Amino acid sequence: MLDTTPLTKAVELFADRLRAAPQSRLQRGAAAEALAVARELARRAQELEEPGSEPREMPDAGMFAAADQITVAGHDLALALQDEDQLAEAVELVEEARKRAGV
Repeated sequence: MLDTTPLTKAVELFADRLRAAPQSRLQRGAAAEALAVARELARRAQELEEPGSEPREMPDAGMFAAADQITVAGHDLALALQDEDQLAEAVELVEEARKRAGV
């Protein structure tokens, strides 16, 4: 079984920092960055779970929901991952998004 702890830790760190960020930081792009990465994580999970089907896009639930959205999408992907390469790519994706978000 693949140990996906690095992904869940990266997602939880990003989410925790978003929750602690001031509203002004969320408005300046941190929430949008989180939503973008949550959508990508969800898309990857859907591709692994339902190959060949049309992926559904995660809705924009507002800047205050971005932390929850990245958490849910990250944990869903963690359950679907099949190998170390997929895991490493996902962790890097989350870490880079967190840096771009400035949190």
